[in-house]
Amino acid sequence: MKLIKEPIKNWKLWVVFGVLFLLSVPWYFPTGSYKPIILGIPYWAWIILFVSIAFSATITFAIKRLWITEEITTDRKEDNKWNKN
Repeated sequence: MKLIKEPIKNWKLWVVFGVLFLLSVPWYFPTGSYKPIILGIPYWAWIILFVSIAFSATITFAIKRLWITEEITTDRKEDNKWNKN
């Protein structure tokens, strides 16, 4: 049986999550910073919105590309085939 590497053990993914988490908290903006306002929303809110979208895209990438679920389903189908006979 082939070893399946789970995304939780992928250190690059954790680095990306850490960077996005640090960017999502507006600690690096000056106190009381609310200008400029773009389309009625402060710029820091736009940055947080874009970081949230990037975080969601990263999670989607990890689920679609890094988790291998096809081998598990084919193994289960083969097990069921042998158990029925």
